[in-house]
Amino acid sequence: MRCAFEVHRIFNCGIMSPMSNTPNINGLGQVALTVSNLNRSIAFYKDVVGLPFLFQAGPTLAFFKCGDTRLMLGMPENDFKPGSSTVLYFKVDDIHSAAAALEAKGVTFSDEFKPHLITKMANHDLWMCFFYDPDQHLLALMAEMPKSI
Repeated sequence: MRCAFEVHRIFNCGIMSPMSNTPNINGLGQVALTVSNLNRSIAFYKDVVGLPFLFQAGPTLAFFKCGDTRLMLGMPENDFKPGSSTVLYFKVDDIHSAAAALEAKGVTFSDEFKPHLITKMANHDLWMCFFYDPDQHLLALMAEMPKSI
């Protein structure tokens, strides 16, 4: 009976897909970035990037709201070090005004990192621009813009 209950719990409670042995992933809940100075990074993500600050857990963790995903900033632990090869892509509606707002707050974009067309998709054009946070994490703005002629 326990086995039948476990199968019901796994397949009917959203843990596993009944048609495969893969989990039913329905989104990205949280992304963690290791930072070298928590207070400096809190100020950057709140005041420069504009993410809503959620809470701080002790002296080593801070959390922000980024759409439906939570961003966790944490001080180094074990082998985690600031400035990894992770890239966060923040969705915006208007990449040019979003980049201008960041520039007004001191963010610099090198020529190859300024807003530029990445590719023309079937129903939109994909634009991106790139910049760095205080720990040299590469960050990006991305916009799915109406098709240009």
